[in-house]
Amino acid sequence: MEPITVIGGGFAGCEAAWQIACRGGKVKLYEMKPRAFSPAHKSEQLCEPVCSNSFKAKRTESAAGLLKAEMKLLGSLCVPCAEKTAVPAGGALAVDRDLYAALVSREIENHPNIEVIREKLEDFPAGIVIVATGPLTAGELAEKISEKCGKALSFYDAAAPIVSAESIDRAFAFCQSRYDRGGEEDYLNCPLNKAEYEAFHDALVHAEGAVVHDFDVYEGCMPIEKLAKRGQDAIRFGPMKPVGLTDPKTGHRPWAVLQLRKENSMGTMYNLVGFQTNLKFGEQKRVFSMIPALHNAEFRRYGVMHRNSFIHSPGLLEPTLNLKNEPRIFFAGQITGVEGYMESASSGILAGFNALAYAQGKAGLVLPGTTMMGALTRYITDESVKDFQPMGANFGIVDPLAQKIRDKRERYAALAARSLETLSQIKKDTSEAGCL
Repeated sequence: MEPITVIGGGFAGCEAAWQIACRGGKVKLYEMKPRAFSPAHKSEQLCEPVCSNSFKAKRTESAAGLLKAEMKLLGSLCVPCAEKTAVPAGGALAVDRDLYAALVSREIENHPNIEVIREKLEDFPAGIVIVATGPLTAGELAEKISEKCGKALSFYDAAAPIVSAESIDRAFAFCQSRYDRGGEEDYLNCPLNKAEYEAFHDALVHAEGAVVHDFDVYEGCMPIEKLAKRGQDAIRFGPMKPVGLTDPKTGHRPWAVLQLRKENSMGTMYNLVGFQTNLKFGEQKRVFSMIPALHNAEFRRYGVMHRNSFIHSPGLLEPTLNLKNEPRIFFAGQITGVEGYMESASSGILAGFNALAYAQGKAGLVLPGTTMMGALTRYITDESVKDFQPMGANFGIVDPLAQKIRDKRERYAALAARSLETLSQIKKDTSEAGCL
């Protein structure tokens, strides 16, 4: 059997290559770094986290937590590596970016069935191919994809700033995880009173952005300044919500709060949670420094915005993630319209499994909508979806329970238990058939 080509060494590409290799297939994994970099990438390592270092909630009864549990059940590489390089983040799984990318890179590069080729492909090679080039696909390859898939849709994605830990004025901050979920030191909270918040909001909505024209943006990555323009309380009920927090100085809930999360395992840098932005760098410094705890902040990285693209998967892809009109070509990751690190990685798991099955002349794996991975795949390949936009893990896309459960926590826990039970049985059945 000829090696399967995987284009792209991000989350989806690494998972796809790992799945193929661990099941005995040979892989040629093409990664353009360090020969070329996208506007968002800086490291030469594979599987580099860009916008955030958080992989969202750990609790299995959450949508993000269930997705990671399903991935582990199917032999994920990304989830165990994330757990080994985790930094404190309350109920979320956040990683030290550099350690995480280095660990994934080492695992991929040391696997005897994977050949990593540091080269930028400009066309589809012969044989079975998995395209996992991410949302910043550009150049001649993007043109080739457009030829096969039609015009790509696009939106913009934003990243939050990072500040040095030593520059944060702790006299104006306190440690607490929301609702006390997680460790006390996981989040550093920067409270604002009503007057401080209103002054900050006014400065934010009048600050100068780096891009003057309007654009479409995925709701989950909405720039803080664009969200603020929806109304004075928009960000106070969003990224700056104070619920679940108590300021020890006052004994009361603050009017508004900016949460800071550790960016690395040493705790020398903090990420401004939910503060993705498109403001000019000087404006970021001026406006964000109005938050009392950040009045002397040193910015290690300013927020940036970059263009993301995705294909119209519902009209193009089979539920097995290969093209309807050219089944040797599979797609995985954000280019398919899944949104998020783990969502991208999970699609890589399925694309890798199905590409190998296709090479072996076996049936592909289509997970049911009772699982989060199955529901996500169904969403991006459902031809009835009219206004197709990126989708992350959420319980709204999962098949409902036979019996209604009013309590949301109990309902989510039941959905998660059903999913993992179903997936465990699928794994058992396919393993016995020699497929998993």
